[in-house]
Amino acid sequence: MNMHQTNTSRLAALGLSLPEPPKPVADYVPWVRSGSLVFVSGQIPVRDGGLIATGRVPDGVPVELAVECARVCALNAVAVAADAAGGLDRITRIVRIGCFVASDPGFTDQPVIANGASGLLVSIFGEAGRHARAAVGSVSLPLGAPVEVEMIAEIATD
Repeated sequence: MNMHQTNTSRLAALGLSLPEPPKPVADYVPWVRSGSLVFVSGQIPVRDGGLIATGRVPDGVPVELAVECARVCALNAVAVAADAAGGLDRITRIVRIGCFVASDPGFTDQPVIANGASGLLVSIFGEAGRHARAAVGSVSLPLGAPVEVEMIAEIATD
């Protein structure tokens, strides 16, 4: 990977662009900054104004679609972090993500789903996209979403 590439150029090379940062659907804020860290509220797989899937994994939502949902959640989280940071190139590191998967009883492959988010973050941020992570099964998630991703990012403070 070219070390001189920017986050913006890597995103464009993936054929992606940042969506408008999703607005909160309840009584909370999309992000909170503390020092150089931005804590991004949980993001669900909304694209073009609607959820791309609903239901639990794997019976209601196939694993492959859930992985794509995790990618969309991560892209939405990056959009929120970029908004907080004053631009995508001001994000200096992804510190941690939490990936929640609405899971059918007995489903234990939440890390496979979380890899969708993790892989996208590494593709955008290179080594600075490698992060600590939790992949957690859940009975249900907001609005019936199959996946939700929260994120902590470090941003430039100058």
